[in-house]
Amino acid sequence: MDGTISSWDLSTGVDGPGTRFVVFTCGCPLRCLYCQNPETWRMRDGRRVTADEVMAEIAKYRRFIEVAGGGVTISGGEPLLQPRFTGELLARCHEAGLHTALDTSGLLGHRAGDALLADTDLVLLDIKSSLPATYRKVTGGPLEPTLRFARRLADLGRPVWVRFVLVPGLTDAPENVDGLARFVAGLGNVERVDVLPFHRMATEKYQRLGLDFPLARTPAPGPELLDRVHGQFRAHGLVSV
Repeated sequence: MDGTISSWDLSTGVDGPGTRFVVFTCGCPLRCLYCQNPETWRMRDGRRVTADEVMAEIAKYRRFIEVAGGGVTISGGEPLLQPRFTGELLARCHEAGLHTALDTSGLLGHRAGDALLADTDLVLLDIKSSLPATYRKVTGGPLEPTLRFARRLADLGRPVWVRFVLVPGLTDAPENVDGLARFVAGLGNVERVDVLPFHRMATEKYQRLGLDFPLARTPAPGPELLDRVHGQFRAHGLVSV
């Protein structure tokens, strides 16, 4: 089995617990205004690799990953655009005793079979907004498939970390945050909410690719806004980090 990836890398603390080996797959149906990985948007810009090649690379770091309490995260792009390749990587890592995580928008959750999810120890579910109009403005896509996938994960009892990018003037409306907090609190399987402050570190990457970064003039959220948003999630009994 082979698939198309942009790269792989090691990360700590942002792609699941511990130190992670992160595979960035290529191809994404959304165009989030704050996307930090525009190089992963199109399949044709990636490189073909086999699952054997990826597993051989993971093996080089296995002891380090295990000592650091980490695992393997399949990210992107959108990994569920390549469900067979993603599923094979998750299955092989799971069989090898490595903690597995899937980072997804949930838009293509219907492509994730029960077997794929059974091999996934943690889903990092990016819910961009609770308001359909805001979600479409942020991503260009519909909200409902993500909510439907979130409910399915709850029914299956799969552990989830919800990730929410906080962008001043775009996703920070109190009713947007409160709507998301109410929805997430009702699921019962969400271990935490990661509030990710918007930043502009990808600006140069967009320039290199000849692309306009839509939020190049948008500021990062200040401490007062972050405190308010964390407080909204915590008010619903959620762990907000």
